[in-house]
Amino acid sequence: MIENTSPPEASARTWRESLRLYLQPASLRMLLLGFSAGLPLLLVLGTLSFRLREAGIDRSTIGYLSWVGLAYGVKWMWAPLVDRLPIPWLTARLGRRRSWLLLSQAVIMVGLVGMALNDPSQVLGPLVACALAVAFASATQDIALDAYRIESAEVNAQAALAATYQTGYRLAMIWAGAGVLWIAARAQGAETTGYAQAAWQTAYLVMAFSLLPGMLMVLGSPEPVPAAMKPARNVAEWVQGALVDPFADFWRRYRWQAVLVLALIAVYRISDVVMGIMANPFYVDMGFTKDEVAAVTKVYGVVMTLLGAFIGGVLSARWGVMRILMLGAILSAASNMLFAWLSGVGHDVTALIWVVSADNLASGIASAAFIAYLSSLTNISYSATQYALLSSMMLLLPKFIAGFSGDFVNAYGYAYFFQVTAWLGVPVLLLVALASRVHARSE
Repeated sequence: MIENTSPPEASARTWRESLRLYLQPASLRMLLLGFSAGLPLLLVLGTLSFRLREAGIDRSTIGYLSWVGLAYGVKWMWAPLVDRLPIPWLTARLGRRRSWLLLSQAVIMVGLVGMALNDPSQVLGPLVACALAVAFASATQDIALDAYRIESAEVNAQAALAATYQTGYRLAMIWAGAGVLWIAARAQGAETTGYAQAAWQTAYLVMAFSLLPGMLMVLGSPEPVPAAMKPARNVAEWVQGALVDPFADFWRRYRWQAVLVLALIAVYRISDVVMGIMANPFYVDMGFTKDEVAAVTKVYGVVMTLLGAFIGGVLSARWGVMRILMLGAILSAASNMLFAWLSGVGHDVTALIWVVSADNLASGIASAAFIAYLSSLTNISYSATQYALLSSMMLLLPKFIAGFSGDFVNAYGYAYFFQVTAWLGVPVLLLVALASRVHARSE
């Protein structure tokens, strides 16, 4: 019998009780911390691909450079260190979770400054090195923040925490996507097309200092009560507790069904992730300006993302995570077909509004449900390591496949590429259905 760590299905809660979860201090705190977590992702992936394409970097190189994002897919390798290893001086003053959060945020800020100062049209290497530093520090921040979130509230509040975290995360992605384009366009002046290093430098410096509110929130937030840990008497015991036990615990609780759970996690976001690498080069090649992309994603993207995250969180709390997980999988795959349609329409801002709105709504719903699902699978005694393993698996395969996206577009074009990414979501539906049956039996 599998130990049930999932949230009680919301048939026991009213709509009012479900909505009240969003007003808890822990939920509101996750809004700003989620912003801090979401800021770096596009700056080393999506927005960076727009900048690189504008600087004349070819699509194949942009695709391969997306492998910088594999840092998020292997973060489980150092998650045990974040879970157990104290940082000299800092941990004694802030606690285990907040010390790692503050250190990772500081590295991200320094790395973004480095990305601002380096010109990819002249030499690519230094900028890539800084992007790698940002990616690894951002992945470390995710490890610590996921553990902080899971340890900050009871299991039945995790859907609300996931939704507010996702709202902050998505707002940061809008700021790091639309916001950075808008800033670069303003800094560039009347000449809004073509590459201007000074404009991008200004935009990335603004992004770097946008981490300050999150750092202040870390300093002002309480450290969650840590799970009891048996002190290690020697190195062997430390390795056992930090590296072996978290993974053994997961397999012990889920047995053979762990294979199904991990398979679902590995492919759930594959449609979104593989498609997303080529989205910004697509906008550039379709003739959309920085201002147009920024305006559409800033206005319609923000509204639909917030709506999607809110809907995903409330419906998950009301009707159960697995039902909304299926809904999110369907919508995420279907929204990619809209990009295929847009590739035939060409430069049409109205069409872009509809496509971006639908895509953000679908992504918000899917992400809120998926985060709540991952949270339900962890044991609080190993929250950082186990959640890092699960969330890493979510990205590892999709990010690897996405590295070849530029080659695929060069060979077959954007329309066929978007269609194929939509069909990649079909196996996900079968896995969600199978996992739902396992989930139902475990209750």
